[in-house]
Amino acid sequence: MTILRNFVLLVINRCVGLRAWILAVVLLVLSGCGKPEVEVVDIEVEQQRSLAEHTQEFRKEVIKVTDGVWVAVGYGLANSIMLEGDDGLVIVDTMETLEEAEEVKQAFRKISEKPIKAIIYTHNHADHVFGSSAFSEGNAIDVYAHDTTSFYIDRVVNVIRPIVSVRGARMFGSHLEGAALENAGIGPHLGIGPDSRLDVLRPTKTFRQSLDVTVAGIHMVLEHAPGETNDQIFVWLPEKRVLLPGDNIYKTFPNLYTIRGTLHRDVLAWAKSIDKMRQLKPEFLVPSHTRPLQGEVFIGDTLRDYRDGIQFVHDQTVYWMNRGLTPDEIVVKVKLPDDLVRSPFLQEFYGQVDWSVRSIFTGYLGWFDGNSTTLNPLPPLEKAQRIADLAGGSDMLLKKAKTAVLQKQWQWALELTDHLMVLGDKITAVKSLRKESLVSLGEMQSNPNARHYYLTQALELDNDFRAGIPVNPEKHMVHSLPLAGIFQSMAVNLNIEKAGSLRRVVNFNFPDVKQQYSLTLRNGVVEVQNYLQNNADITVTMQSSLWKEIVSEIRNPLAAFASGDIDIEGNKMDLIAFLALVKAPDRE
Repeated sequence: MTILRNFVLLVINRCVGLRAWILAVVLLVLSGCGKPEVEVVDIEVEQQRSLAEHTQEFRKEVIKVTDGVWVAVGYGLANSIMLEGDDGLVIVDTMETLEEAEEVKQAFRKISEKPIKAIIYTHNHADHVFGSSAFSEGNAIDVYAHDTTSFYIDRVVNVIRPIVSVRGARMFGSHLEGAALENAGIGPHLGIGPDSRLDVLRPTKTFRQSLDVTVAGIHMVLEHAPGETNDQIFVWLPEKRVLLPGDNIYKTFPNLYTIRGTLHRDVLAWAKSIDKMRQLKPEFLVPSHTRPLQGEVFIGDTLRDYRDGIQFVHDQTVYWMNRGLTPDEIVVKVKLPDDLVRSPFLQEFYGQVDWSVRSIFTGYLGWFDGNSTTLNPLPPLEKAQRIADLAGGSDMLLKKAKTAVLQKQWQWALELTDHLMVLGDKITAVKSLRKESLVSLGEMQSNPNARHYYLTQALELDNDFRAGIPVNPEKHMVHSLPLAGIFQSMAVNLNIEKAGSLRRVVNFNFPDVKQQYSLTLRNGVVEVQNYLQNNADITVTMQSSLWKEIVSEIRNPLAAFASGDIDIEGNKMDLIAFLALVKAPDRE
């Protein structure tokens, strides 16, 4: 294996604006840079070969699965599936952008001109829902989903939007090109970019456990099947023996944990959901990522091995947990057995066994690994200073890092530069060592998620670059956001360092939807209530759509305040100052 000798090949050639949206979220507003040109030299031959072979899963085409069932593969991160009935069509999953959805729809239109009667979401992730309005063609059509899907669509924007946005951009390699971005593990690439438009139709037909329904003459059973997400469903066409499993199986080891960050995934529930699918004995399997499968025996064997891989990792993690091992020790122990390692559906192109082990441990026992040393660890700066002292000073610590790089001890070099970055000494030299370590570790990965994360964090060491993907949200999408979620997001974004001991009560009145909210700042928290407070310092009255445009940054707030469309009782400058305290992190 060779390393990147000259990091100048990582060139940032443009930085574009603010407001980025990424992946599993509705309205991911953050700053970022455009695609810098990145060339990774001499990828290890075996990794290059395996990644290139996996890329063939995403050859761009519309595949006929059986009569009345087609799947569009390679148009974006996810697949979109068309079901043709007697007098109409049903679309299952709708891509991640309107541009991709429109391209897929035109490809489907070459097959059938029948009207689209309904859309089905297998789950809430962005690559399955954000192109939906392109398929509605301006008509009011039913959208089927689990009854928690809308909640999960909104969840990230309410609480953890900024960090998941950045981590998602790193994981999917949104700023990488060429050899650095062979594929995205479950698709050719994440299609969200600076010029992308996103929209989402809200579910109109929901269910809790199971729904037997006929649309356009197509008999379907929709079944709740938690796995990659809590709201995951599968679609079963009993007469055709076609199963659409959503994201509960694809041709790679499953993302039992995703490094972009997510809710804990119940892996045993995932295995049980696959068992439900096995009992159906499908003749055709059409995942929402990677290519369709045919043959009852082949599909049965594949589903069996997939669920066995999931259960193996779970059971063996628990086995070693119960014997007192920490996560760092368990990941060395838990390796798939040979029969499962050979399965083409359990290659680590998306999830990884070791990441899964850590997530399962945390899901059962929480963050504490059982070692008293980790109960109250030293703060990063104090630890870095003590490590430097141990090495003989920061100069000697830097020398050790240089030696590690020369000896190609990339992980050790990276850990040493962690401490040097905290100390802030000789930062230019430290960044250079850190970049080389990150790029070299990235080259070693056959898992695109890990590869992209290393390489993108290498780019982020340049001061004028931060991960993020500016796109253009449709107003329809912004207007569909629930007011309650918007106000809850303000509470978790309170800047306590600037707020100090300030006390403030602000009312918001939205007569068009007959909703009212109050924000009470006290004791370093913002209490959100869905009623007006009598003792408010400020009361704001406006249309709900205008407020949503302001907080999503598609309407300039100062211009909106000056427009006369907002009635403010109280000091306008106090209102502006208060809103600055509860805004999302600056995207610079």
